[in-house]
Amino acid sequence: MRQEGEPRRTRQRRGEELRRHILLTAKDVFLETGYERASMDTVASRAETSKRTLYAHFENKDTLFLAVLDLVRELYLRRLGTPGAYAEEPAEAVTRFCGRFLQLMVWEAQVRTCRLTITEAERLPGSSSTYFDAIFGSTYERLSTYLAERYAMDPADSAVLAEDLLARTVLPRLFRTLLNVDEAIKDMPEETSLAEDVDLGAIRRLVSTALPGPPA
Repeated sequence: MRQEGEPRRTRQRRGEELRRHILLTAKDVFLETGYERASMDTVASRAETSKRTLYAHFENKDTLFLAVLDLVRELYLRRLGTPGAYAEEPAEAVTRFCGRFLQLMVWEAQVRTCRLTITEAERLPGSSSTYFDAIFGSTYERLSTYLAERYAMDPADSAVLAEDLLARTVLPRLFRTLLNVDEAIKDMPEETSLAEDVDLGAIRRLVSTALPGPPA
């Protein structure tokens, strides 16, 4: 039986399906309005569910926000992939992986997510830490693992190299985009448009000077 105040269309969603629908809706609400102005009422209304159902899944707005960041991590890592998926030749694989990371990070939705977590970092330090680990930490780890395997590097050395490569190829443009110096990519960027969205030639030159000798 439908609960009092719950729209009829939510009867089609239950359990994990409903939870994911709420998270996708909440993600849009947070990005559109910011954390402070986002309300559980708005999320419930936009998700076409009742506040009672919303609170049954998420006890408060902080819990909902952290769950949204987990969803962002899942979506981001699926789009990023691993270096080995980009090319057979290791230097080119690293180049395109770094390029794809940059492409995703200067996408408008990701820029707004990053700004949102920075805004809430002092009040919700756990959220900014979660975002950093989900986006930057996971990317460093994937690149570091690939470098260690393909170039027979010590894990500590590959971690340093991965951080250096991503800092040099991604951070300058990312900071400019966060500060509105450079324009963000409006639509969700596809890998097929990678060469159009980022300067792969510049990234390739940086990668070629930073990588060690021929891979193992």
